[in-house]
Amino acid sequence: MSLRDAVERAFAADGPLRNAVDAYVPRPGQTQMALEVASTLDEGGVLVVEAGTGVGKTFAYLIPALLSGERVLLSTATKALQDQLFQRDIPRLMAVLGIAVRVALLKGRGSYLCLHRMAQARDALPARDMRSIQSLAQVELWAQTTRFGDLAELVHLEDGSPVIPLVTSTRDNCLGAKCPQAQACHVNLARREAMAADVVVVNHHLFFADLNVRESGVAELLPTVRSVVFDEAHQLSEIGVQFMGQQFSTGQLASFSTELFKVSQQHARGFAPWDELVHELQRAGQALHAAGGARAGRRRWRGAAPEGMEPAEWEAVVCLLRDALVGGQQALAVVAEVSPELSALHARAQHLTRSLELFWAPVDPGYVRWMDTGNQVRLVHSPLDIADTMRDRVLNPESPTGRKSWIFTSATLGHDASLGWFLQSCGLEGACVLQVPSPFDYPSQAALYIPQDMPKPGDVAHTQAVAQLVAEGAHMLGGRTMVLTTTLRAMRSIGEALRDIFGLAGGMDVLVQGEASKRELVERFCQAERAGGAACILVASASFWEGIDIPGEALQLLVIDKLPFAPPDDPLVQARSDQLEASGRSPFKDLHVPQAAVALKQGAGRLIRRETDRGILVVCDVRLRQMGYAKKLLAALPPMRRLDSKDQWLEALTDLTRPSTMDPQRFSNPW
Repeated sequence: MSLRDAVERAFAADGPLRNAVDAYVPRPGQTQMALEVASTLDEGGVLVVEAGTGVGKTFAYLIPALLSGERVLLSTATKALQDQLFQRDIPRLMAVLGIAVRVALLKGRGSYLCLHRMAQARDALPARDMRSIQSLAQVELWAQTTRFGDLAELVHLEDGSPVIPLVTSTRDNCLGAKCPQAQACHVNLARREAMAADVVVVNHHLFFADLNVRESGVAELLPTVRSVVFDEAHQLSEIGVQFMGQQFSTGQLASFSTELFKVSQQHARGFAPWDELVHELQRAGQALHAAGGARAGRRRWRGAAPEGMEPAEWEAVVCLLRDALVGGQQALAVVAEVSPELSALHARAQHLTRSLELFWAPVDPGYVRWMDTGNQVRLVHSPLDIADTMRDRVLNPESPTGRKSWIFTSATLGHDASLGWFLQSCGLEGACVLQVPSPFDYPSQAALYIPQDMPKPGDVAHTQAVAQLVAEGAHMLGGRTMVLTTTLRAMRSIGEALRDIFGLAGGMDVLVQGEASKRELVERFCQAERAGGAACILVASASFWEGIDIPGEALQLLVIDKLPFAPPDDPLVQARSDQLEASGRSPFKDLHVPQAAVALKQGAGRLIRRETDRGILVVCDVRLRQMGYAKKLLAALPPMRRLDSKDQWLEALTDLTRPSTMDPQRFSNPW
């Protein structure tokens, strides 16, 4: 039986999937995607698939990949989807399909427990920091039983816990083969299992970081696999740009100086004036921080120095940094053979010095440079896109396994039928393109409202007007409302305004991103509807525009404060705009509008997640009514019915308070 035949059989009404999904019903779009994936796996080549929400793209690529019998690498944008594939979806499908393949999960080293550093962690914690001491005790207890050492197993360990950097390693402080725990190392174990597996699940961050520094094992793994699938592929370009560049930061410097003081006292006391060397490193770090200024944000860097600094000023800061690093490097060279820790620190000093030198050299063509200021100062040197990297280092190299298959998929890859913006940014020109529409009946399930009396986005009254609209809608629905903002500042302002409107006894729970973990906020938001408790509004930005799945009646009103145009003063956006202008193209037409369309489409995708969902999308930006480019942005949205007046908006809200006439038994296939 051919792979296409086997895949078609799996998705048939009487096929094995009927045992995996309650009341399974074949979806033509899902089957079409699965067959195209199967053909690409058979023949090789590049397939790009935009699969609308509800198509079931995860099963549409997993089933052909598992049935192919080939060695497959799966890459996702988030660790959450990575864990879902490894822990739930792949084991479930293997059982249903009656096949056995070896599956491995591979993350960056920062996700794994380092046994050597954990043994030293207690000495690094302040005696009065009881919360961190308790967290470390939990880690030590778990370390006795864990097989994989993946910190994701510790569900109660907070993402930002100060214990995490103490019990994990980085490329800089890892001792490698010289580590006394090298044989038991969880990172090494994960890599060995990945090299022996048939299916390996990684993430985009790891994929591109390893292309750059060849440190995590993916570079060795890639030539051995026959097929590669990138899910959540819309994030590939931005993640790739982030990891294919170089950075130097005050955080790196502070970590190095702290480690230098600790290790030198343990292994080389009296061999050098370590206190003075650490002091010089700290003084240099303070100078770099001062150069960044008090205002947080990104500063352009076109010439010899960051924007707002004279070249002579910047040269003085660089000299101070270089002298401090060279001083530490020379002292460490003398004692590097005394211990693995000192040897690793010496290599780290060399690496930091080389990184710093990059930021005194001219900017390479095709790259952009900026200074990122805030709690720490980062110097960033980054490519404008990943197109050349994808063409030269990913897609084209010869493979001992023969012609490779490359699958790129996401619910949102562009705003036009050709997906040209995505293809160009990722160097995928000439790829086979498939767009599979969502099976949802958007005209009957969802409505779009653009308030015509809303103040313009730049008006000081805009934020308060958004909050008033949200309060009105949430009051009628009993919560069930999420607000997506384009900036953290707007998020905080709208959250505060909503709390002022409802007051302490308003019966409305206003959740704001940053006040708890993403997972906890989403759980609390969903539980409010299930438990029949206090009505709930969730106000969020950034990462909540995608990757959030809130099906059912928990979310029925989604409000977007402004069109999600990228900040025009962002150095990366400016550099890309300059590049387009130099080639005679329009930055607004060819960059800003496509980016905004994709982001708007992603945000709108949070509203309807199942065939039985109903809801209203509100975009509080009059430009979507007035400007010529609005047609392109509206075309990117699902075909929702339009609400043209406030009366229609209020009527639609009232309709949502009535019981749904949709039969949930008819639409129970979530895949």
